[in-house]
Amino acid sequence: MVPVTLVKDDTTRWDQNVTEALGPSARVLAAAVARRHYLAGESKVDIAGALGISRFKVARLLDLAHELGIVRIEIASDQIVDLQLSEEVREAWELHHCTVVLGHGADAVAREDLGRTAAELLCEVVTDKDVLGLPWARSVSDMIRSITAFPRIPIVQLSGSVVVPDETTSPVDIVGRIARIAGGEAHLFYAPLILDDATSATVMRRQPSVASALAAADRVTIAVAGIGAWAPGQSTVYDTIGPEDRAEAVSAGVVGEVMGIYYGADGAPVPTHLTDRMVTLTGDRLRAVPEVIGIARGRNKAQAVRGALRGGLLKSLVIDTEIAQSLLAGDWPR
Repeated sequence: MVPVTLVKDDTTRWDQNVTEALGPSARVLAAAVARRHYLAGESKVDIAGALGISRFKVARLLDLAHELGIVRIEIASDQIVDLQLSEEVREAWELHHCTVVLGHGADAVAREDLGRTAAELLCEVVTDKDVLGLPWARSVSDMIRSITAFPRIPIVQLSGSVVVPDETTSPVDIVGRIARIAGGEAHLFYAPLILDDATSATVMRRQPSVASALAAADRVTIAVAGIGAWAPGQSTVYDTIGPEDRAEAVSAGVVGEVMGIYYGADGAPVPTHLTDRMVTLTGDRLRAVPEVIGIARGRNKAQAVRGALRGGLLKSLVIDTEIAQSLLAGDWPR
């Protein structure tokens, strides 16, 4: 191998010869430049001055350090979040934020990680100018349990309660807890999510506390919601109602619900008899919220997540690996 002579003022000779035969002296120099730039944080101008070479040569040496493998760029893995998959889903679905938690839906640890990661994302994006809206959902309850500090902002309840045998929280508990942490005002109401008939639901929505909270929802700038798939064990609404209501929704094309807002695989709203019996926001009002973070885990919810995204109900996601892979597999959003 013919050694390369570094000539300070001969950039043409440098550029031509160095790619043909890079001797040990030049390799040492490339490593020194890379070390000073990437590890010590020195600028190219400072390195050029210290070593008595041109800025052009510094840039070329850095390029050569990459080409020769002296410098290797690696995106470090995260123990909780799949960083690359998160960015791929965010770009593919044009989301504000996406965080993919490593793990699968059946894993109990994944549920804890999902709630904690959702809490971290919410605390990262919220400001003291926001108004937070929360419905009831297992995933939202998990998220709230992981929050220990929060800005002093109003918290608004977005839906009524669902009685679930293995859960002891309600939207009142969820909103009340985060409001106590934040020290801000809380807009609460005591009402079920689903009434027996449309007339009863209309009367309930007119109750002062309910009407006041639902009116305050117009001020919400950030909302967080669970995503339910229309199947046993995948939606608290599905598990709460009777078989006739479930069957009617299936026949109408419902694949999922977000806080009791029903939609099909294409994201279009699917009206059923259930719709008028709900004490919750409408789909249009949820879509008007500037930031809506959806939380879901498990392959069985992938279609429901896709439908919610297509329908514009969500702007950001906290999901697990299974759902993320499904969102990127073949059936692209655009």
